[in-house]
Amino acid sequence: MSTLQPWTTELSKAVALGLQGMYKSPPMTAVEWAEDEEDGFYMSAESSYNEGKWKTAPFQIAILNAMGNDLIRVVNFVKSARIGYTKMLMANVGYKIQHKRRNVLMWSPTDPDAEAISKSHVNGLIRDVPSLFALAPWYGRKHSHNTLDTKVFANRRTLWTLGGKAARNYREKSADEVIYDELSKFDADIEGEGSPTFLGDQRLRGAVYPKSTRGSTPGTEGSCQVTKAADESPRRMRYHIPCPHCHHEQVLKWGGKDCAHGLKWLSNELNEATAAWYACESEHCGATFEHHEMVKASQQGRWICEVTGIWTRDAMTWFGPDDQPIKTPRSVSFYCWAIYSTWTGWLELVDEWLKVKGDREKLKTFTNTILGEVWIEDQSERMEWETLYGRREIYPHTDYVPECVLGIFVGIDTQDDRYEIRHWGFGVGEEAWLLRTSILTGDPASGELRRKVGLELNREFKRPDGTPMRVVRACWDAGGHYSDEVAEESIKHGVRWVVPVFGASTYGKPIANFPRRRKNKIYKTEVGTDNAKELIYGRLNIVVPQPWVSTPGCIHFPLIDWCDEDELKQITAERKKPVMVKGKREMRWDAAGRRNEALDCLVYALAALRISQTRFGFDLDALERQRLAATDKQPQAKTPPVKPEEAAAAVTSDWLQTEGNGPWL
Repeated sequence: MSTLQPWTTELSKAVALGLQGMYKSPPMTAVEWAEDEEDGFYMSAESSYNEGKWKTAPFQIAILNAMGNDLIRVVNFVKSARIGYTKMLMANVGYKIQHKRRNVLMWSPTDPDAEAISKSHVNGLIRDVPSLFALAPWYGRKHSHNTLDTKVFANRRTLWTLGGKAARNYREKSADEVIYDELSKFDADIEGEGSPTFLGDQRLRGAVYPKSTRGSTPGTEGSCQVTKAADESPRRMRYHIPCPHCHHEQVLKWGGKDCAHGLKWLSNELNEATAAWYACESEHCGATFEHHEMVKASQQGRWICEVTGIWTRDAMTWFGPDDQPIKTPRSVSFYCWAIYSTWTGWLELVDEWLKVKGDREKLKTFTNTILGEVWIEDQSERMEWETLYGRREIYPHTDYVPECVLGIFVGIDTQDDRYEIRHWGFGVGEEAWLLRTSILTGDPASGELRRKVGLELNREFKRPDGTPMRVVRACWDAGGHYSDEVAEESIKHGVRWVVPVFGASTYGKPIANFPRRRKNKIYKTEVGTDNAKELIYGRLNIVVPQPWVSTPGCIHFPLIDWCDEDELKQITAERKKPVMVKGKREMRWDAAGRRNEALDCLVYALAALRISQTRFGFDLDALERQRLAATDKQPQAKTPPVKPEEAAAAVTSDWLQTEGNGPWL
């Protein structure tokens, strides 16, 4: 009898294996299957930091259940690293193969990526999950059902793990679910045949419960496949956690030093994080909480759509903004980043941030892998100084101006040891000519240096026909240590003629926001430097036509010794740089230590033009018509000719009559 024991054992195994196809386990959600005490998902040693039975974190419940919910056909997951995405994918694969009996087709960006998934994750999944191991009699040996890219289980269900670069890998497969792992790293067009999701989703035709799961850390804006896929869904879900103190629900954000709420920290002299906490965004709370408190509070968290207001806790039951039950949506997009991780402390996140130190590549990695946000590249065309240097022109300047100049505007930049002045002439369409550069060194507070600035402001130019022209308006930088001195000069020369200016502290402000009433006797004006620089750098790319014809927006530089390499380097000194502002990555103009006084002077001159246009009725088109009429010796209107500076001074509004003109020229 003992000689029959091995045969009996093998027969028992064969019978049990044959009966597997007839067994139907009780219905379970993906989370319930993964957490089953006997046959649930197990985190394998070779692919996990912490080997052991799977326990779903609160924020993971809805994501994993959405992968398993047959009513949801498309799941997009825009994520950071460190939130267990690959483990959720493997739990979902096991759930589909064993419990739902589905064919699963999974792509990774490349063939080597797919092989790595098969070796380090799929093999461990099969070995360590008893219910899957029972369906894999071939495990651990060579077999046609056990290859790197194909696993055929005893219940006649198949798992494919393929690379996503080759179009052939998207053909001749019939799947119930397709998965795109790290979608942002896929090619946008697969060998000229279309996007990966378009090709892959074709494999679902004929499936009773088709499912397309896409997930990835985001990449670069414009080419990021996962953010494009997520944007297609009208249900964009973010995890809201109630404050442990006031219970106000909020999406956790980076925050930083320039934001009243969000993640906060302290660091030591070695630039190491020593403490980290979160400041509640509620104005009525003002409390803070730590990571362990967040983990506990997250158990009451819920996913809320930022577009429609619908919400869920587990992706199985869904509610509208009015908290009434609704139908399960067919597609959803989840957005989640590392701050919600229950196993990665906030000190680690801050340490990662402190390592960035302005490094572009490190900031890009931090943005993608920690914040889970798409990287926005500066797409603006850069104008190099060599290009401007090579296209300098011969035209009247310094004493005479080109005949098309209709008004002269001045920008003055204040430095600790000098004033820098640029005279700019503007014509129709705001075509601009640099007329004069002056650098006056000395103590900016001294009366003598300011007297020299006054001489430059009152300098007279002439058109080729002899028409005298003087400065219409000037803007003088008053944002530094010499604001009182600049205010005195404004009062001395005329508060509407010489306008003190300062840069706006926030982006998106108008180029010049001239106040309606004086404060401390002057019209100190806020300048939207970012908008001005956007406009200037866009116009620098306008090609000067040869031979010259009037070109709106074109910027001209004279072929003269003072308009040299240094001048043009200052004009092109700034580049857009990504920075974190109130927890969001934004592009800001930055000179990176390079001198940029010439650019600042052009910004102030442009602001002076805007003030003249919006507050004083300065009209370039009207002045151009008048100039052309005078040139052609055509009859004039009954009103006498108006010189440019007089046009700027002509004020008819009740506001100016109320305020009084004050000194002019």
